[in-house]
Parts: sequence; structure tokens; C-alpha cells
Amino acid sequence: MNLLNHSVFLPAFHKQMLILCFRSYIESAGHTCELRDAGEFQSPADVVNLVSEHPKFEAALAIHLFKAGRLLMDIEIPFGVIFGGTDINEDVKVEQKRVVMEQVLLKASCLCVYITGIQTDVTEKFCWTEFLRSSGTISHVDELRVFLLVCGLRRVKDPLYLVEVFSKWHCENLLNVLVIIGPKVSKQTEFCHCFYRTAGVFLAQERCQQELHAAMKRCFAVVNSSVSEGMSAAILEAIDLGVPVLARNIPGNAAVVQHEVTGLLYSSPQEFVHQSQRLLSDHELRERVVRNGKLYVEERHGVNQERETYQRLVDTLH
Repeated sequence: MNLLNHSVFLPAFHKQMLILCFRSYIESAGHTCELRDAGEFQSPADVVNLVSEHPKFEAALAIHLFKAGRLLMDIEIPFGVIFGGTDINEDVKVEQKRVVMEQVLLKASCLCVYITGIQTDVTEKFCWTEFLRSSGTISHVDELRVFLLVCGLRRVKDPLYLVEVFSKWHCENLLNVLVIIGPKVSKQTEFCHCFYRTAGVFLAQERCQQELHAAMKRCFAVVNSSVSEGMSAAILEAIDLGVPVLARNIPGNAAVVQHEVTGLLYSSPQEFVHQSQRLLSDHELRERVVRNGKLYVEERHGVNQERETYQRLVDTLH
């Protein structure tokens, strides 16, 4: 079957990897898959024209319920939708978008919530010292306890949530630092200015997936401070790498991180510091959440499970 994969190519690298992995899964099952960025199209009519000009397409699949799904509403071939990330959690709060998403759900031939299969890859060429120094940390590089916040600089990820309290904690112990790394997006100036003038908080340049995983593996803990999450790939990747996770206590995170079992949850900046101090002093706690987390990812988020699920999804479009 010839499939049109209509996706939103977001700056988050793991989202791009999802799309590329999806194509490999589909093609390995004997189908062909053409990737198109939803940003290429102004309206559903543009997609109708594409499908009419290329009758080879027998079905279509949107990855993103609103931004991609709305563009498939007028095509005559069956289509499915993969959804469930941060964007749908936020889009559903906007009445106009919510109405459109309901229409897409009603018309779609099949639906699937994101299935996140985790496969980490650490490059051997990564230099931890160079990474830290390029981020702005200068002294005691080998002794630092680095808390790594992996997120895009956008409001839904709330990268400023911990900045003030972490800076105060850093001033009490200069070895504790917060490094924020992720793709930059438009209108990010307000974030950057805060980072550059706040003691103990540093902004790292975006890295490729293998280097990001290497940085995650070397840090003391990976942090999540999002206001809303579907299923955080960064959290699952950290767990798979054997790194403890400190995640904000929101529904999406709590569905993945079981407090004191597979990671630690916090509900305020002050509680973040408290849980971080526990992680620093309680080695048994650290070992337990790392061990349990690794088992959880292996059981629930294997690549084979992801591949089989998406292949079954495409089969329903025949």
C-alpha cells in the first residue's frame, strides 16, 4: 500500500525521530510511505490536490490531531491519526481547535495514541567537560552535580519554573547546577535573558540525539518541569539510560513516573529541592528508582511493541 504520512515536523528531535521510525516500520511491512510536513500546506484543498495528482496514494496518516489532521478532512482516501502529545493537551483548551479536532476524530478511519518505543544511543565521541564549559560552567567541572532539564524553550515546558529556587540552592552549594538543553523556538528572548543572569543555571546548545543521550547519561539527574505532557520521551530515555528522573507532578508525568519507585515527583519548586536533596543523600533510593525504572521501560516501551502497533494501525487502512 502507498501511504501519505502527513506530519508536523516539530523542533523537538524525538518527535522527528518518531516520524522517521514510523516510516521505517511501515516500509519494513512492505508498504511505501511518503513523508510530508503539514507546514507545506495552507489548507485542506492543497492536500486534496496532492492526492488527486498522485493517485498512487491509497491512504493517509496524520501525526498531530489538529495541525496535520485538519488538513486531511476533505480527502477521499481513508486516513488515520496518531495523537496524544503535549500539543493536543494544549490545543484542546482552545474552543476553535477543539471543534476541529472533534471533526477529525469523527471522520478518521482509525485512531492511535502515541506509542513511545525507547531506544537510546550514546556516542563515544562526546566530551562532558567540553559540553559543560560550552554551556558556561567554568570551575570544578569534574565535581559538579548536574541536573539536566531537557526541553524546548516554550511556555508549555515552563523552563523558568525552577530557575529562582535552583539559583538559591546553588548559592548554598556551588556544585549543584542546572543545565537546560533543547531546541530553540521563536519568541525565546525572555527565557534566554533569565538564564544568562541567574547564578547556577546554564543554557546549552542543542545537540544531536546521540550527544544528548551522552549528556543525559553523565548528568546526576534529568529534570522535567512541564505544565503539560503527553508522554515525555526525555523522561523515558533518561530512565532507559539508568539516570534518575525528577518530574513535575502532572498527569502525563505521573502516568510514567511512579513516585519513589521509577523516579521522583514534585509539585512545587521547593519540593523539587527537597526531592533532589533526598536523591543526593539516599543512595539506596537512587539505586532503587534506577533499577525499577529500567525494568519499566523494558516491559512497557520496547521498540518491537511500537513497531507492531503502528503496523497494525496501517493495516486497518487497507
